[in-house]
Amino acid sequence: MNAEIIAVGSELLLGQIANTNAQYLSKQLAELGVNVYFHTVVGDNPHRLQQAIEVAQKRADLLLFTGGLGPTKDDLTKETIASVLDKNLIMDNEALHFIEEYFRKVKRVMSENNKKQAIVLEGSLILKNQHGMAPGMFLTKEDKYYMLLPGPPMEMQPMFINFGRNAILKELKIQERIESRVLRFFGIGESQLETDISDLIESQSNPTIAPLAAENEVTLRLTAKHRSIDGAKALLDQAEHKIQERVGHFFYGYDDTSLAIEVMTKLQNHNLTISCAESVTGGLFSQNLTRLPGASNVVGGGVVCYSNEIKQNVLNVSANTLQSFGAVSEACAKELAENIKKMMRTDIGISFTGVAGPDPLEEKPVGTVYVGIARQNGVTKVYSLTLAGGRDSIRERAVKYGLYYLLKHL
Repeated sequence: MNAEIIAVGSELLLGQIANTNAQYLSKQLAELGVNVYFHTVVGDNPHRLQQAIEVAQKRADLLLFTGGLGPTKDDLTKETIASVLDKNLIMDNEALHFIEEYFRKVKRVMSENNKKQAIVLEGSLILKNQHGMAPGMFLTKEDKYYMLLPGPPMEMQPMFINFGRNAILKELKIQERIESRVLRFFGIGESQLETDISDLIESQSNPTIAPLAAENEVTLRLTAKHRSIDGAKALLDQAEHKIQERVGHFFYGYDDTSLAIEVMTKLQNHNLTISCAESVTGGLFSQNLTRLPGASNVVGGGVVCYSNEIKQNVLNVSANTLQSFGAVSEACAKELAENIKKMMRTDIGISFTGVAGPDPLEEKPVGTVYVGIARQNGVTKVYSLTLAGGRDSIRERAVKYGLYYLLKHL
């Protein structure tokens, strides 16, 4: 079964918003075993939308539309599809009642054009909108399937998960169960990981193994098909075991987790606290942890210590260390980690010092970074990094390496 996703909206073509809906739907359809071969974006123009539909009908079995279901004159998706398919548009009384109730609850006068959102294609399965007003639709004509979804992601995503996905499974009579598992790796590049498991990728058809580059890390998506969920999971377990044997040292978690989430979970499980002294990262490490729920029980505090005066006068780095080795040094990272741990009375202290650029510092090249971790057993470990990229990339990668080393320690 092949699908094409058609996103409707001139704002997409103008670059005012990104087409995240297509990315989301492609991921969801892949898990259902539906192939997506084309993404199309078309503006709020009925003639060009009609052309896009006619092209998609020739190369896809399932056409998914996002956007153009709203109350304004430029929302023309269902009107154009009705014309192409020679379908009538009718008022859906349940959707109209829902819209009227919304305006009553918020004590606002409903303008007449809001009724337009309750108009649907005759004979379609109505997909409820539990987070907005315009309902979605799913219909069949001449062995082609059409699904209309709203444009705002906060409306589109739950509508697809709660109603659209089941409609596809039912109408397309998909018998196989599709299960996916994402393996997350850090400290190894995409090309190296792919090289290490290239024979597994080439020989696997079920499950499939797809390498994906994430932000400063690498993921593998495993997708298995089977008539039962347990059978699909067993296939995934077998594939994962082979992968872990090769590159398990770099593995840190599954699916939508992150290094920060994994570190936070470990700290919480072990009832440990942490504090941070950040020079090169400027508070970025602290931000990664404190944005997560439960951070107040884990993060004791932190100091951004860009200047040597703050390193020396606030964090008590010795003048001899700064004079003999410099701020960008293993010795400075060690003292920063130990002193912030002592100052904040936490179980662990972590420090970051280095050169993010654009110019070298203390005769150290751009990308030189030291990460210090003062551990609860009294031992301090300092990691030396040589990172490439721009200023922001170096800072972000330094934080991820700090989280990765912490995770390995924990």
